[in-house]
Parts: sequence; structure tokens; C-alpha cells
Amino acid sequence: MQYVYIVTLGLHVMAGVFWAGTTYTLARDPEIRVERFFGPQMGAAAVAMLSGALLWYFFHGAYFGSMEQVLALGIVAALSAAGVLGIMVAPARRKLAGVNGEDEAALRDRMAKGERIAARLLVLTVICMAIARLF
Repeated sequence: MQYVYIVTLGLHVMAGVFWAGTTYTLARDPEIRVERFFGPQMGAAAVAMLSGALLWYFFHGAYFGSMEQVLALGIVAALSAAGVLGIMVAPARRKLAGVNGEDEAALRDRMAKGERIAARLLVLTVICMAIARLF
């Protein structure tokens, strides 16, 4: 049974690192084509959330102490980050095909702004996971 925990934790960490890392990188450098990374980013977000839910089931269950409250704050931040990416980046990415230079710049600015907001939320998520063990 410990193998299930190890695999689940590994998936959670790897997907989370990819999601947070690409989001932070795209937020810092708007010259990178965000539209190429959106699909893998959201896939990693889904894997991180599903494996995180499984880890919650394995290790926390129905108990909701101070550690779980801090982790819940991180979960809300991660869900918000995924929502921001879905609301700000996805529509701009779809509109990007076939637009002129001025409109393209505006869409790219919108995507970069969405990545910056999501990156801040994911930093909060990582901080919550790191300090949850202290409670």
C-alpha cells in the first residue's frame, strides 16, 4: 500500500512543480508564447489537484485541524489560480489566431497578466504546503 502513497505523492509534486514553474516563468517573460504551454499547464493543474485530493483522502480524511485549515487555504489559492488561467488566458489564446499586431499585443498582455496573477496564487499555495507541517 505504501507504493500507492509514493506514486500519488510523486505525481502531485511533479505536476505541481511543472504547473507552478511554467506559470512563474511565463509571468516573468511575456515574450514566451503562452499559448504553447496552456494545455500542458492545465493538464498538470488537473493532475496536481486530483492527486492532491487523493492525498487528502489518504492522510487527512474528515479531520479538519489547524494543519488542514492551512492546506485548505492553499487549495483555494490553487483552484483560484486555475480559474484565473481559465478565465484570462484561455479566451485570449483562442482569439489569438488571425488577429492583427495591435490586437495581438493586447491579447498577449492579457495572457501575461493572467499568468502573473496565477503565479502569485501558486506561490501562496506552495507557502501553505510548506508551513502546514508547523501547525
